[in-house]
Formats: sequence, structure tokens, C-alpha cells
Amino acid sequence: MPGERPDATPNGLGNPDDLNQLSGWQRELREEFPIITGHPELVYFDSAATSQKPRAVLAAVSDYLTTSNANAGRGSYPWANRTTAMVERARRRVAEFLGDPAPESSGVHFTGGTTEGLRSVARDWLTGLLADGDEILVPHADHRANLEPWLEARRLLERQGVTVRLRALPYQEVSGDYDHRALAGAVGPRTRFAAVTHVHHVYGGDMEIRRIRETVGPDVPICLDAAQSVGHLPVSVRDLDVDFLVFSGHKALALPGTGAVWARNARGPEYRPGGWQGTPNTVGIAALTAALDWLDAAGTDRIARWTTALTARLTDRLHRLPPYEILGCQAGLAAGSTVRRRHGIVTFRHRDIPSDDLGFILFSHGFMVRADSLCQAGHADREGSVRISLHVYNTAEEVDRLLDLLATLN
Repeated sequence: MPGERPDATPNGLGNPDDLNQLSGWQRELREEFPIITGHPELVYFDSAATSQKPRAVLAAVSDYLTTSNANAGRGSYPWANRTTAMVERARRRVAEFLGDPAPESSGVHFTGGTTEGLRSVARDWLTGLLADGDEILVPHADHRANLEPWLEARRLLERQGVTVRLRALPYQEVSGDYDHRALAGAVGPRTRFAAVTHVHHVYGGDMEIRRIRETVGPDVPICLDAAQSVGHLPVSVRDLDVDFLVFSGHKALALPGTGAVWARNARGPEYRPGGWQGTPNTVGIAALTAALDWLDAAGTDRIARWTTALTARLTDRLHRLPPYEILGCQAGLAAGSTVRRRHGIVTFRHRDIPSDDLGFILFSHGFMVRADSLCQAGHADREGSVRISLHVYNTAEEVDRLLDLLATLN
């Protein structure tokens, strides 16, 4: 594991100098990922879809399956007891990792991932909160997983004779940010709930959730999709002042099939997942605990500095290549910019080459990227693009190799 923590960048924007300051630390961490070091001919640029796993997580999986594998809460023998204790310890670990200011009253509930978690909040909690004529704010240009659950909740309520209005969070079309000035006009006396995203899965920007809290006021519950932030940058529910935070383990260095819903339980009724709760994904939960431990030891602040600096290196040169259009905010593309920066995600299109074809071209040279509609809701869902998404195991040399290739595709 890495040694002493380098000094933090004062502005926290991923200064390009971070690539030099953190290079030794990053080389040491990269060696922790067997799938990365075992395939030097390949470059994995799809961490927004799923992250690779460090040895500590793989070891935790092996250790659990070979020493304690049992069902949780359904036995009194030692393996079962250890598994039950492990799951409860994992709940506390998630709350601690998220900076929970009041763990005695909040709750952590394990799910299959972000999509399942958001759907549970919608079906099992929100439908019981709303009355006829109430309004909720939903994101119509974020990931479909943060739109479909709220549409489903409205349909369920309609069957009960309850009419709820969904109001779209206003966007700035060019930047892909929420339009915080226009948001005030979308909030009214019947606004009861807001669903938002922390880091946009296409544009890579921090969506400034604290400004949403300031606009909607102190009483409206906010549910945060943190799939692209947990495990990638520091996340504090105290600072964000949200009521739900939902994330997927597999995007945070753990195994697929595991995620969590953190619930503050301060605004509205206590959140409890509905229905009979079956066997939890115990091995996934063991992996998640190990991943959070690894991330804390590595330092999510340093991970964010590294990936944001890599992103700046990529956008600085890419935006000067005429065939390419980078999606999202244009103000922070230059490496030396001190304004809005992307957090490890760069999405772009080529002027003449369809995105699917470009994805195949890149893989033929060893680059694994996402090339499709990226599950984005709204009109953008019909348009393809190429997404480069980075994590701590990626290097400046890999980014430069990609740029050299892209420069040849006129």
C-alpha cells in the first residue's frame, strides 16, 4: 500500500502538477491490480462502467469463502455468527466511509447496486410520502437508473388514484450542469422530493448538490445517485446534506451485485426496504468492506487529484484536435484551467467516424472504452459517443498513447 500522503492541492481541482507529485504513489498502487499489470498490452478506460479490483479485495473474497462462508442471520454456529457479524460491521463501515454524522439514527441497507437501491427508495419509501397534487424534481438527462424509478413511483400512485407531478430538473444545455438559477422556478409549495446525481456519468462534472439543498430548502428530502463518486473522490453526507445516498460496490473496487442505500431518516418516515429480505450477497459485502478499507488507505482525495489531473491532460490536447467534440462544459478543458473540471470522465464524438466504429478502432489498438448511448435519459439517449473513464490504475503514458492515436484519425 502507499506510504505517506502527499500534500493536498490547495484548490482541489486536480492541478496538472499532481501527475508529478503523485507519480510514485500511483505506481505503487497500480501494482495492486493484477488484471492491469497482467495485461500490459491493454489499456482499461471504462471505470465508470465498472472498476478493477485490488489484491486486498480479491484476498478478502478468498478468505471469506474459505474460512467463514455461511448465511447471515440464519444460524447459530460459528461460521454463521461470523458472517452475521461481518454484515453488521460492513453497515457501520459504509456509514463511517460516507462521513455519517448520526449513525445511531441513520441506516445502511445493502442492495444489488445503484439501480436496485434507487428503485427501492422510490417504491418502498417515496410512494408512502406523497399525496395527490404533490410534486417531485427528477433528472431527465442523467443516467436512466435515476429517472425510471421515479416514473414507476408515479405510475404506482396513479393506480391508487393519487396524481403526482414530475418536474424536470432544469439543465444548462451546453455544459450538462443543472441550471441552478432556473431551479428556483421549478420549486414550489408542493415540492416534496428531489432526485439528483453527484457526478454525471457522461459529462464528468460535480453537479453541486449543496446548491440544490440551498434552493429546495431545509425540509425537502434529496436522494443522491453517487454511483460515479463513491470510490472516486471524497464523499461526505454531512457536507452534502442529502437524505439518501445510493451507490454500487462494483464501481468502487468491490464485486458486482452489491450496493448500498444510506438513509438519514431525518426528513419523512424511516426508510425500510419492502418485502421479505432474502439472503444477502455476503461475499459481495465482504468485498465492499475490503474495498472501502483500501480506498481509505490509498486516500480518496489523492485518487481524485490523480484522475482529475489525468482528465485535464486528456481534454487539454483533445479539444485542440479539430475532428473531435468534447461533450459537457467547455470552460475547463485547458490543463491550466482553474474552473469547472471533470472527475475522471471525458465523453466525445468524432466529426466523421460513428462512435461504435471509433470504439472498435480504439480496441484494435488495445484501448477498452465505452462507445454507445451511455444509458443517458432524454434526447441524448439516441446519440452515440465515446467515453473515457479513469481510475487510479491509469497513467499519463496511457492517456498520451490514446491521444497520439486519436490525432491520426482525421
